[in-house]
Amino acid sequence: MSGLTSGTATLHVERAGALTTLQDAGRPGLMRFGFPASGPMDRFAHAAANVAVGGASGSTAIEVSLGGIALRCADAPLTVAVCGGGFAVTCAGERRTAWSVCTLLPGDTLTVAAGPWGSWCYVAVAGDVVAHRWMGSTATHVRSGLGGGVLRAGDVIVVEHARVDDARDGAIDEPADLRPAGPMRVVLGPQLDRFAPDAAATLLGAPYVLTAAYDRMGVRLDGPRLALGDALAIPSAPIVRGSLQVDGDGLPTLLLADHQTTGGYPVIATVVADDVDRVVQSRAGDEVRIVVVEPADAVREARLRAARRARQLEAVAHRPGDHSRRLLATNLIDGVFHED
Repeated sequence: MSGLTSGTATLHVERAGALTTLQDAGRPGLMRFGFPASGPMDRFAHAAANVAVGGASGSTAIEVSLGGIALRCADAPLTVAVCGGGFAVTCAGERRTAWSVCTLLPGDTLTVAAGPWGSWCYVAVAGDVVAHRWMGSTATHVRSGLGGGVLRAGDVIVVEHARVDDARDGAIDEPADLRPAGPMRVVLGPQLDRFAPDAAATLLGAPYVLTAAYDRMGVRLDGPRLALGDALAIPSAPIVRGSLQVDGDGLPTLLLADHQTTGGYPVIATVVADDVDRVVQSRAGDEVRIVVVEPADAVREARLRAARRARQLEAVAHRPGDHSRRLLATNLIDGVFHED
């Protein structure tokens, strides 16, 4: 059935955990007008799921939280991909790896549940998800409900230009550097001068723990309190994903995909972008240690990481499926001989 286009397919949401949403790559460039960017929590995993089924990296996909999801294929076959944390994936009753592609037939169910690690994963489809757009993007901003929307049991997801591409079916090699291991690198500032002189040393001196106060807007950290100077007197200023914002009790909050566009609490440091995507795969109770990098080193590393991520996406997009792997492993000319 590889390459077959079935027109329109539908997926029925039988179960969906909290914060399960539709997300494209987000709406960059609009925060200066007061519109949050939103988009996926783990940007690389979202892109990988899309390219694994032959789509554009920024296409609309389903972002699945620890609560998981169950999707029933209703009326036409459809190829889907799952990428992200180490979730437990079942396709038509068959266990799959956490990173995999499978083809659903009518009546089949795809289930994704929390596994040994990770907090977010993505289900992408071979086709175009029909979803509401806000400011040109389907990225869901959960608190306002704008964008593609939060998914709940009973919802129906319509996929136009649905395709079956079972030549892609099979496991995807998960890049080894995506797991939430290692330190969280930050550039100090921009409002370090609003803190007590020893605040930076405190931030770097001991690990912090992710708390259960964790959603798409941010995650609260618990650990040594950061002494403030006149920090709470500052006016509101622009803010970005990865900001470590500190309020009156001295504890930092790491701002994430649905963060506000401006903030009046001071930012002691900003997390390197690639590390934000790794840290969001941590869970409440996990520790994170913070280390400082110089701005020039952060820029250099960002460029290197962007090139590496592009190569990894290229490998996912052009990986052979199980069918191709079986053909490559088979001696197709064994037993062939000349009549003489």
